[in-house]
Amino acid sequence: MKKVIEASEAVAKAVALCKPAVIPMYPITPQTHIVERLADYINDGLLDSEMIHVESEHSAISAAIGVSSAGTRVFTATASQGLALMHEILYVVSGMRLPVVMAVANRALSAPINIWNDHQDSMGARDSGWIQLYVESSQEALDTIIMAYKIAENKKILLPVMVCLDGFTLSHVWEPADIPSQKDVDGFLPKFNPLYKLDPTKPVTMGPIGFPNSFMNFKEMQQNAIIDSLDVIKKTNSEFMAKFKRGYGNGLIETYKTKDASRAIVCSGTICGTSRVLVDMLREKGEKVGMIKIKSFRPFPVDELKKAVLGIKSLAVVDRSISLGNDGPLCTEVKSVLCDKNIKVSGFIAGLGGRDVTLKHLNIALSKAGKTEKTEWLQ
Repeated sequence: MKKVIEASEAVAKAVALCKPAVIPMYPITPQTHIVERLADYINDGLLDSEMIHVESEHSAISAAIGVSSAGTRVFTATASQGLALMHEILYVVSGMRLPVVMAVANRALSAPINIWNDHQDSMGARDSGWIQLYVESSQEALDTIIMAYKIAENKKILLPVMVCLDGFTLSHVWEPADIPSQKDVDGFLPKFNPLYKLDPTKPVTMGPIGFPNSFMNFKEMQQNAIIDSLDVIKKTNSEFMAKFKRGYGNGLIETYKTKDASRAIVCSGTICGTSRVLVDMLREKGEKVGMIKIKSFRPFPVDELKKAVLGIKSLAVVDRSISLGNDGPLCTEVKSVLCDKNIKVSGFIAGLGGRDVTLKHLNIALSKAGKTEKTEWLQ
């Protein structure tokens, strides 16, 4: 069923189709519309789920631990300071190998106080052991939530997934979306059947102390699982494409007109949509440019990026975040991956605190690609 809906509602509809039994929630702009719509579905009898109204985001993610540990599918959502308040528990969720799915409506962190979009919040959590998938549109947000559950609950993975959508720039934008049927989603996403759960008839210990002689072994298992998720993400994207007739590159990255490109923009989120328009405009003028969209930031698609840049001489990496004291985090990753390649990588910071990222900004970045080593700010 095709319908023009707000991206937040698209996320809520996807969550409802995945049928989580419990939804711990705490409202924070700009993710509030997601859980408001889910509350409407529950109140209207359209979703058989229990919504827990907690006292903080720290409590929301803590409640998600209890729900998932009991062997039940769970969903929550947050943004900005809310994600920062969850920070301590993010590591617990991933360390306990709980397949929690959370939507993050990306928003700047204060100070100064700012409620608009950038990627500072989720980038600050990039080392917490969560899979991070960034989306460009309402349709991709809807589809990625469904895929996120299948990825997270894969027995080889069992890791939490963060689906990141730009706050306001996407979360509050109305776009057409094709909403799949419950029957089709049920055919794609199996019922949650955990390997282990809290059960008094079969007692297990979860989250015990890790002494120095074992702690590193647990971290190694987490690392292996998130690296293994590269193939699982690609496979899930392929299966989704086969069933629903749409997909997103190979699930990890997506290229746009890069086959004969000499220059390309590298970006994530809604900046990708603007980049596509610019690429088309410059192509009409005969310029060989393209775009590489990074959908999966964790795990980072190392091999896929190396393949995508074959033939490209220079890259303009546009970050909607800044690792203060260094480059943007996306640029840092790209430079690390391509350090042994003969490709010039230039970093640009744009869109912090909700500032518009325009065609002019991106054109400047492309024109300077490979010509500057110092990270530049597009303002």
